[in-house]
Amino acid sequence: MTPGDAGRPDGSGGRTGFWRANSLTLVFGGAFLLVLACQAVAGRAEFNEQLTVAGLQPVGFGAYLATSDFAVDVTENWQSEFLQFFLYVYGTVHLLQRGSPESKPLDRAGTESEREQRMGDHARADSPRWASTKDWRQALYARSLGLTMAAFFLLSWFAQSVAGVAAYNGVRLRQLQDPIGWGAYLVSADFWNRSLQNWQSELLAVAAMAVLSVYLRQRGSPESKPVGSAHATTGIEG
Repeated sequence: MTPGDAGRPDGSGGRTGFWRANSLTLVFGGAFLLVLACQAVAGRAEFNEQLTVAGLQPVGFGAYLATSDFAVDVTENWQSEFLQFFLYVYGTVHLLQRGSPESKPLDRAGTESEREQRMGDHARADSPRWASTKDWRQALYARSLGLTMAAFFLLSWFAQSVAGVAAYNGVRLRQLQDPIGWGAYLVSADFWNRSLQNWQSELLAVAAMAVLSVYLRQRGSPESKPVGSAHATTGIEG
């Protein structure tokens, strides 16, 4: 790497290929599809076992992918993940944890100044175009990450409720019980049990990461402080 390359704002040095430059997204995206496929295989086996016990015919793999049972199992996990990131993105604006790289430095709580955020007159030549504006576009872009996560959470939670009531009613019909409406399902124990069991695990994971990263290290990871950093060092990533 030449001295000129080292100064590039993206840190790529101008030599990194597409696969390496996007390896984090590609690997996790590929792992997501693989795990989703494995979930579908396992879910179909469990679903067919329930149908067999009820004296019904098992379904094929394609048919299972179109069932509400598969949809609700997927969406109930998605909504909890997007809730986690929505709360984390917004929470870390004002909430702090001494010694954690997941926290901002203790003297920088809040939305920070336009100079610190490189907004308006302080935007740079390579800043996103809307960051240099001084109207609604800047206000929207300055909150776009959190708003997008909130939208994904609400959409996936809504999808969970729609798929959930269909799956729930499917079970009720097999037990010769009357189906219930969507509104009734929203206040049912099944809906809230599905939601809350995921929310508590996500919140626990965030809290554990914030605290454990104060004292533990992972060399080379931006989620960890440098190995030799003091425990009290806050907002410094490796």
